Amino acid sequence: MADLYSKLGLKRGADEAEIKKAYRKLAKELHPDRNSDNPKAAERFAEVTAAYDLLSDRDKRAQYDRGEIDEQGNPRGPFGFGGRGGGGFNPGAGPGGANFEFGDGADFGDIFEGIFGRSRGGTGPGAGAAGRRGFGGGGFGGFGTQGGGRPLRGADVSYKLSVPFEEAASLKPQRISLPSGKTIDVKLPNGVETGTQMRLAGQGDEGPGGRGDAIVTVELRPHRYFTRDGDDVRLDLPVALEEAVLGEKVRVPTVDGAVMLAIPKGTTSGKTLRLKGKGFHRKDGSRGDQLVTVMIDIPTGDAELEAFVERWSGKGQRNPRAQFE
Repeated sequence: MADLYSKLGLKRGADEAEIKKAYRKLAKELHPDRNSDNPKAAERFAEVTAAYDLLSDRDKRAQYDRGEIDEQGNPRGPFGFGGRGGGGFNPGAGPGGANFEFGDGADFGDIFEGIFGRSRGGTGPGAGAAGRRGFGGGGFGGFGTQGGGRPLRGADVSYKLSVPFEEAASLKPQRISLPSGKTIDVKLPNGVETGTQMRLAGQGDEGPGGRGDAIVTVELRPHRYFTRDGDDVRLDLPVALEEAVLGEKVRVPTVDGAVMLAIPKGTTSGKTLRLKGKGFHRKDGSRGDQLVTVMIDIPTGDAELEAFVERWSGKGQRNPRAQFE
């Protein structure tokens, strides 16, 4: 079983920022939407997502670094049970008196992935490909039980949730259809961005010890005219010549709906106006702004306008490029 850090292209001891950065890079490269004709990329995407899921949890990462849990988050038992190496350790007799012997450094994770499968597909409105995060959610203690003899809970299931840009900014609840047919509304967290993960307790696969969880990874869809700048939203706004020269109130789209914005008299192209609180929600609950850059739309082929400029007394009186000389 590959080390979780190496799956993300990192060395042991990498900090939270390095882990997050590595995951975002790999998730972007391997995302199923970009690799619809490459099943290996989808499998690798599931692997790096599972690795990030464990390493991004501070407590689980500490347990993993100390060797207390394995790559699936299962407790490591004594004598190498649950991990590599066993020196022929025999956990007991199987059906019909057959013994199960695992020697020569057998990897139990690989064995059980071969029996039960590594991933599964699943889609629903607003959700993309789904995959398991390994075999069950508990430790190894025999078929259908955890290390302490408790029933094994179901596997976690991973989903991709594609969210419209403006709905992510305004934190509009998102509806997901689960493989069971159940539909739930998911509340987006403050600070949401592409790569944000949400854990939905008890929404994974069914198991003897209860359901696993659903791990939802958010992906923001690009917008046709909004762009994101940190917690702010940027917009290039075309305005007519007369609106810029004389000043005017114009209708401007925002992530929360259209508002009226005052264009000051004498506004030039490139001037940026600010709409407070119309950006993305920060983690502390406050919001960024919308930054509106004015772009003056000069009509072409307007003979009257051209004639006016030709006889305009201010023509040539001001050099707008003086700063470059």
